[in-house]
Amino acid sequence: MFLLRLIIPDRPGSLGTVATALGEVNADIHAIEIVEHRRENGTAVDDIVVDVPTGVLPDRLVSACNSVADVEVIWFSRYGAGGGLHMDLEAVEQMTSAPADAIDILVEQSPAVLHADWAALLDGTGSEVKVALETSATPEFGDVAATWLPLKKATTMASPLEHKGLAESVLVAAPLESDLRMLVIGRRGGPEFLASEVARLSYLASLAVTIRATA
Repeated sequence: MFLLRLIIPDRPGSLGTVATALGEVNADIHAIEIVEHRRENGTAVDDIVVDVPTGVLPDRLVSACNSVADVEVIWFSRYGAGGGLHMDLEAVEQMTSAPADAIDILVEQSPAVLHADWAALLDGTGSEVKVALETSATPEFGDVAATWLPLKKATTMASPLEHKGLAESVLVAAPLESDLRMLVIGRRGGPEFLASEVARLSYLASLAVTIRATA
């Protein structure tokens, strides 16, 4: 399974032309998500999750997309989990069915929701910042976590270049319940989190807190 992030013309037929090009190299499209509309220049950013049959070189996916006029591949990588906007809805459904666990559910689901690799809930309400919950593959934070709090609103964050475990990740974070508790999410190697993705995380974080309060 592979994830392609593309810039395509924001006009009817563009996505269909890309899908046709991918079909010609026997790629099986599993999910398509419009990540962002860029009305200032008439383009859109789309994520496409595809599978390729044995024997087909992954580079052919990039070549197929680049063969379409005005299409640019800005990210290409292996992708091990399902994703897309339906994952937002699935996360909300799970949170509403178990309100007391809403925040834990968001932490666990956020890597799939945002096409990321790991997520962690950091708690700085005590004498030191602790990792309250983390998904698999989350790196060690060490002293850097204390420099991120308090956090007032959802935002992207600069990766600490001197930190071995975090330097390779692009980061986004949102406060949960207070500015001393935050959800931080990482993608190894990129792509950078877009403004629309930050907004989605902010909305889901606020929703998780609201649902948790009804428990």
